[in-house]
Amino acid sequence: MAIPTSPKEQNLNAAAVVPAAGRGERLGPGAPKALRELGGVPLLVHAVRALARSRAVTLVVVVAPADGVTRVRGLLDDYGVDGHDGARIAVVPGGSTRQESVRLGLGVIPGDVDVVLVHDAARPLVPVDVVDAVVRAVADGAEAVVPAVPLADTVKQVEPGAAPGRPEPVVATPDRSTLRAVQTPQGFRREVLLRVHEKALNDGVEATDDAGLVERYGGSVVVVPGHEEAFKVTRPLDLVLAEAVLARRRSRDEF
Repeated sequence: MAIPTSPKEQNLNAAAVVPAAGRGERLGPGAPKALRELGGVPLLVHAVRALARSRAVTLVVVVAPADGVTRVRGLLDDYGVDGHDGARIAVVPGGSTRQESVRLGLGVIPGDVDVVLVHDAARPLVPVDVVDAVVRAVADGAEAVVPAVPLADTVKQVEPGAAPGRPEPVVATPDRSTLRAVQTPQGFRREVLLRVHEKALNDGVEATDDAGLVERYGGSVVVVPGHEEAFKVTRPLDLVLAEAVLARRRSRDEF
């Protein structure tokens, strides 16, 4: 089948970190979320292939559960992911938090890499155009880049209810035209991401969003257009939608 890839740009050298050490309990009991199957293939494999299709990405670092490195390495080998579209794959043990896992992944990226992406393993269907756009924006001078899409729903800001499950008072209705739903891969200048992770470690700061760390420590973050198919598979209904998207791609010989 025809698999979309981007043209090789010799002036770009990017690596990607894929934290995949979490269990993802909202998806239900069973294997860790990254190893759940979509179209008969684990979400993690889809995600790694999606990154490797960008010809700017030369290395993908998968951060596996500390006790699951051998299993994940074997899984990627079974699906022939290493060397897919020219990208090399490394698997390293993760930490107890997403932030620690990203930091451990950063530790094995060579010093000559200019751009670092951080991508959710649970976003298996991100189009290569989105990956390319993020890399290009960093290469063009941005410190940090996030792909994002406009919000389709009205958003309400609320206060906590009197008790769990009780009605929550609305305190504001933000203008949704100024809001965006953020996706991944997020992209960074390598030295910027290393610096904010080091500061967060020293300050005892925990965050689930790497771009948020850049903001916290005074850096600038810009947004590029994301894509509706780059959604995160978090709940069982998301997996049903992902199956439908994948089936449509396969019917069009796009995947």
